[in-house]
Parts: sequence; structure tokens; C-alpha cells
Amino acid sequence: MATFLVLAFISIEVLAIALALRAMAWSRTPQGSVAWVVFLISAPHIAIISYLFLGHSRMNGYVVSRRDYQEVKTGIHTAREALPPRPDTQHIGYQAFEKIASSPILSGNAMELLVDGDETFDAIFDALDAAQSYILVQFYIVRDDQIGKALQARLIAAAERGVKVRFLYDSVGCSRLSRSYINDLKASGIEMFDSNALQGPRKRFQLNFRNHRKTVVIDGTTGFTGGLNIGDEYLGRDPAFGAWRDTHCCLRGPMVLQLQLAFCEDWHWATREYLFDQLDWPLVPAPENLDGLVLTSGPADDMETGNLYFNTCIAAARDRIWIASPYFVPDHDIAVALKLAALRGLDVRILVPAHRDHWLTWLAAFAYFDELREAGVQFLLYQDGFMHQKVVLVDDSIASVGTLNLDSRSCRLNFEATAIVFSPEVAEDVEIMLKDDFSRAELLQKNITDQPRWLRITAPVARLFAPLL
Repeated sequence: MATFLVLAFISIEVLAIALALRAMAWSRTPQGSVAWVVFLISAPHIAIISYLFLGHSRMNGYVVSRRDYQEVKTGIHTAREALPPRPDTQHIGYQAFEKIASSPILSGNAMELLVDGDETFDAIFDALDAAQSYILVQFYIVRDDQIGKALQARLIAAAERGVKVRFLYDSVGCSRLSRSYINDLKASGIEMFDSNALQGPRKRFQLNFRNHRKTVVIDGTTGFTGGLNIGDEYLGRDPAFGAWRDTHCCLRGPMVLQLQLAFCEDWHWATREYLFDQLDWPLVPAPENLDGLVLTSGPADDMETGNLYFNTCIAAARDRIWIASPYFVPDHDIAVALKLAALRGLDVRILVPAHRDHWLTWLAAFAYFDELREAGVQFLLYQDGFMHQKVVLVDDSIASVGTLNLDSRSCRLNFEATAIVFSPEVAEDVEIMLKDDFSRAELLQKNITDQPRWLRITAPVARLFAPLL
């Protein structure tokens, strides 16, 4: 028995060392490598299981699905010549945004801000009721509750009147979704699949790759994306959170096709079905004629798309950059860029929730606050319930709404979508919205040394796991 225990101990240590070497070779960042190596060597019994499920940082198989739609992306890029001309605004960095997104900035768009759940779901449901040809739906979380049943009823009604409905969901985010909910949709002729469908036995250990997108596309002409999932808590009905502050947006124009393209890639990954010939691709400009693009990011990207997006926004700012994110766990480059922006005299404000939904991520944020505050970055803690929006405002010209949080998981491991517009009019609307949020927030003025003892101890420990969050 003793010999068996010794052999088991040695085997575990050898496996831990092998996985640590793999983490050093394959992690996307040095910080991630160090975090996994320390975890695997110091606590191999726990870390080995964690690494098998959470240690993967790349999703190479998804690249195949993306390549299958390269022709569509090229066609959208070429078709912009038929759209209204863009103004000469290279000074705000159009080229950088296009290269990061691997997609063109297109004119002829409209973006409507949808503030909070009632406004968002009313707009989405009205669009679903008006659908004539097809509906594409994708959410990270779907609940079988009051708002979930309302969505289900509208999708079934659409299917019954001949509208083709396709629905993607994330199996982890929807782990509590009832089987009857899915079966009722499928029984109505709706095609519904897990967006992270397992492609072979190895993928069973890739639970760290989640599809965090929240997309609705109707007939290729109207699209929605933003922070809201499908659940009663997003309407402020969960007493654990209270009021829920979030932002979604409604898109019209060519940006909708970029959002639709992302759905097609996800659909192909989940089903191996090619949707291009079954959908419409109308390049119909909206009268607002806004410049914009949809930036999609995920673990299949060649570059660190999420991180590069935040860095590009910070670099483009000349007067201010305001960021609203429910989680603040930046990598080193973003933290340095924010400090440098503040030191340059820019108005740098980060809006985060005062209340928590994920303990470790919430704690880790406190370990970053002091060093950025010393450089002049202002942190505002939202007090009126839980704040979940993902919004960026740069000067008076660039605004974005989407699913991308300012943390390592969202920037590197999740599939995300962000709608970016280059418009003084939309920027003004976002400014008004965020100023109202700031009025419901408290400026952070305490150093971590002034916080309760339990927070002083746990925040630095949580920061050690930042590359894994």
C-alpha cells in the first residue's frame, strides 16, 4: 500500500510538472504562465484537475469555421464602396480599429441606446414580432422564468407564422435552463444548439471557452447586442441584486451584417452547417449614416483582440476615456495605458459596481485601484443596485456597447461582440447616460489600507489569480 501511495504521489508530481511546462509554452501571457506554474507546483492535486478544464487558452478548431466565411467578410469589405462616403477622420484611428477587428468600418449605420431591461426587452420583442423571414438568437444565459417564457412564446409564435428561428445558447451559462424549455422550442420547429457544442472528446476539457455573446438579428436588417441576458434578474426582480443597471443597443445598417456574420461562424462551429445561402445580406444604409463596426473577439483570434481594443481606445483618447464594466481585472498593458492617459491629463473614469456577483473577481479589482488612483484614474462605485453594462466613451466621437468586460477572461477566453460607432451624436447620448450613472455612484477615496481587514488580506490573494479570471 505504501508503495502504491508513493508511486501515485510521484505520478501526480510528474504530471503537474509536465502541465506546468505546457502552461509556460502555451499560455497567452507571462502572467498566466506564472499563475498556472505556481498553482500546479504548490497544489498539484487541485491544480491538475483545474488545468485540464480551465487551462486551455486557444481554440484552434474554431478557425476553420471562421475561414469558411472569409468570402462573406471580403464581400462586406468590398461592398462599402457602394455605401455613403465616410468623412476624413483618420485622426481618431480608424485604421487601428479595422485591423484589430479584421473588419471594415462601414458607413450607413444607426445605433439606438437601450437603457436597462424594460427598454431592451420591449425593443427586442417588438422586432421579433415584426420578423418576416428569419430570426437569429444567441445568449450566454437564458432562464426559464417570466422573461424567459415571454421570449419563448414570441419565438414559437414567429415559427408558427413561418419565420425560420435559430437559437444558440451556452451550456455553462444555461446550466440551470430546464430541458422542457428547450424541448418546447424544438417541438415548434426552432433549431436550438449549444454554441460550444463538443467537437470530439478532447473538447470535453475546454470548459474555459465560453460564448458570452448576446445577439439578436432579424431579417439581416435589425440587430441587438449588449450586456443583457434573458432572465428576471435583468429586470431587477432578483432581491439578491435589487435594481439591475445595464445597456444594450439596437443596430440598423451594414453593422447588422457583421453581427450576423459572427452568428454564422458560431453556428457553423456548433452544427457544421453553412448558413450563408440561407440568410439575407442587404447593404441598406440607415438615414443616420453613422460610421461603425462590430468587433468580435475570442480565443480563436491570432491577436489579443479584446486587450488591443481597450488599448486602442485609450491611445485614441485626447480629452477623456470613460469605461463602465462590471469587472475590473486589467492586464499589465491596459493598466499602464490607463495610468499614462491619466498622467497625460485626460479625464479617466472607471465605473464599477459597489456590489458583487462574483467574489474572486470583485476582490481582485481592489488590488488594482490604489496604483491607478495614484496616477489620477477615478473609480466610481455604482450604488443603485448591480451595474452590469459594458460601455466605452472616447472623447466626443467614439462610443461602444457590447459584451466585452475589462477582465482577462472576457478579453482572452470568451467569445464577445462589441458595437463601436464613430459619432458625436451617439457619444453625446452615451455621455448623458454615463453622467446619470455617475450621479448614482460614489467616488472611491479610500486606499486599500483603509478598507476592512478581511478585504486588505483577500484582495492581494485574489489578484494572484487575475490571469485566470
